[in-house]
Amino acid sequence: MAKATQKPERAITLVAKNRRANFEYELGDKLEAGIMLIGSEVRALRDHGADLSDAWVDIDVRGEAWVKGLRIPMLKFAAFAHEEKRPRKLLIHRIEIDRLKGALEREGMTLVATRLYFKGRHAKLEVSTAKGRKHHDKRQYLKDREENREAQQAVRKYRGA
Repeated sequence: MAKATQKPERAITLVAKNRRANFEYELGDKLEAGIMLIGSEVRALRDHGADLSDAWVDIDVRGEAWVKGLRIPMLKFAAFAHEEKRPRKLLIHRIEIDRLKGALEREGMTLVATRLYFKGRHAKLEVSTAKGRKHHDKRQYLKDREENREAQQAVRKYRGA
């Protein structure tokens, strides 16, 4: 009998997380996408991280997905410097791009970058479909989160007593 060969699970190293996205938007489907970077950007991500707070994804006329507003800090001593907020191409299959494009057009959603991480040695960007929250929805979200936190503390206190 031959053994079934399985690839080992690659280690995931989180570089940046968009914590505001969960507050500003109601997140929907998530998608993992590769991101095209140059050498100095990869090294900057490994050393200094990135800022995803303004990052969003756009699908252009040719059907290519680009992340915009992603800030990767520049290295001081890089041989080939890069722009901090340049648009970067995402590596997504055509079928997935068409599905995302349909969600954008039909449902009035937007695409938000939620996490940036290394999976093995490849940089990946997690993209979520999102619908903007109104001001009163944000207040309700904060209220619900506070109630859940208090309930968890009460359960911990009860179990500890």
